[in-house]
This record gives sequence, structure tokens and C-alpha cells, in this order.
Amino acid sequence: MRLLLGLLLGMGLGVAQANAPASSTRPEARGGGALPEKVRIVRVSASKLAPALSQRPQARGGNLGQTRSVRIAARIVPGAVSVRPKQRPKVTIRKVAGGTTQRAGLFKKRAPKASAKGSVCGVNEIKGQKIAPIRGSIRGCGVADPVAVTSVSGVALSTPARVDCGTAKALNAWVANSLKPTVGKLGGGVSSLRVAAHYACRTRNNKRGARISEHGKGRAIDISAINLRNGQTITVLEGWNRKVEGQILRKVHKGACGPFGTVLGPNSDRYHRNHFHFDTARYRSGPYCR
Repeated sequence: MRLLLGLLLGMGLGVAQANAPASSTRPEARGGGALPEKVRIVRVSASKLAPALSQRPQARGGNLGQTRSVRIAARIVPGAVSVRPKQRPKVTIRKVAGGTTQRAGLFKKRAPKASAKGSVCGVNEIKGQKIAPIRGSIRGCGVADPVAVTSVSGVALSTPARVDCGTAKALNAWVANSLKPTVGKLGGGVSSLRVAAHYACRTRNNKRGARISEHGKGRAIDISAINLRNGQTITVLEGWNRKVEGQILRKVHKGACGPFGTVLGPNSDRYHRNHFHFDTARYRSGPYCR
């Protein structure tokens, strides 16, 4: 009986092993635990494998382009991401309105340049003060944003000149780039300028029915003399036809043509025999200088 029972149990166990499934039917745990892994055998060329096998620099003269294949175990992890660094975005720098710069989407505003005390029109070399808007007594006159200029580039004006900033800047450019270099060290250099006229609500040459003068718009200034540091004075009226003084006056007259739109002197007409007329009117044909 025992022998018969052993035979029957052996036969049953063999049948069960023969019908057993190839893999376990136990369900995988949901969530948590290590990520499931699969392993498979793949073939890759040495040229593709080289960067992954080692980060050590390759010896010069090597040939990773060989087509030799190797068998490796490739581990595939679900959800894995590439660790290769992404290409950095290009950074562009450009100027935009308002004096700002743009870099990689960020704006950086430039700090405005501070003006020296007593300066006007944003130029340190122009001294004076802002004054209230000027309303003209006749139509066409007046200055919306005037300044009273007392000196430009270290050269004083005999009286504060009421003009707009465009005219003040043109006067400063003329003094710095033409008047001072031309006079040089003669008489110790330029000390001051005698102002014959600045803002005045009137017509051109005070003629009835004429157009409003640029003086009536704060865009003009008249200069009748150049004062030197040694007390000497070069006047337009008396110096124009003299040898040394005449050369200086003619040169600075020409030097004003550019910073100013209109430059008139003794050779223009009888109204300007004793002074230079400078204004910032602009013409399509360019500066008008006589």
C-alpha cells in the first residue's frame, strides 16, 4: 500500500510541474517600491557606445568609428529622462526706447547722468536757471520752456539770455568749438560776450507786417562784442575791417554756421553792421550764413 501511494503522489507532482505557467501570476504591487526593470540584450556599435562607457578623454589617433559590435546589457528604466545638458538659449542685447537695454528678457534702466549744480538743459557747461513760460504780446511769440543762460563753457554773458534749450546748446557748441580755439591766448583768452539781444516779441528787423522774428520764439541771440581777460574788447562794428581782429571775427562767424541755422553779420545787410545774429531756425537747403 505504501509503495502504491508513493507512486500515485510522484505521478501527480510530475503532472503539476508540467502544467505550471512560465511566470508567476502574482499581480505587481501598486505604487511605492522600486521601479520595475526589464533587461534585454542589444547590439550597438563601438562609435555609439564610446560616450556612455567612459567620460575619460580618448587618446589621439584612436578610431572609434570601427564597426565592431559588442554585447551589453541595456537597462531600461521606465520614466527615466536624459541627463544630457540642454543647449543654452541665445542672449541678445539691444537698445530700446528710453535709454534701456534688454538682455535675456530682463530690462535694466540706465541711471540718468547728473547735472552739475546751476546747470540747465542737461549740459553741465551751460549755466543759468529755468524760468516760467513766456507768453507773447502778439500772436506767434512766446517760449514754452525757456531758460535764462548766464554762461556757456566758462564764458560769461553780459546779461542773462532768455532762450530755449536748443539755442543754448548751439551757443555752447559755438563757444567751445569755434570761439575759444580761435581767440586762443590772445589777451589772456575769452572772458565774456556782450549780448545785444535775446528774447524779444517783435517782427523781423522790427518791420511792420513782417514775420515774427526768431527772437520772439526764444531761438535767437545777438552778440556785439568779445571781451578778453586783459580788458581788451573786440567789437563787431569796429573790428570787422581790422587786420587781426577782423580775421578772428570772420573765422568765428563762419564757425557759427552749423550749430546755428542762421548766421548774419556785417556783410549781410545794414541791420547787422554792429553784431552777429545767431538763430536755430532750420532750412531744407541747410544753414543760411551771410
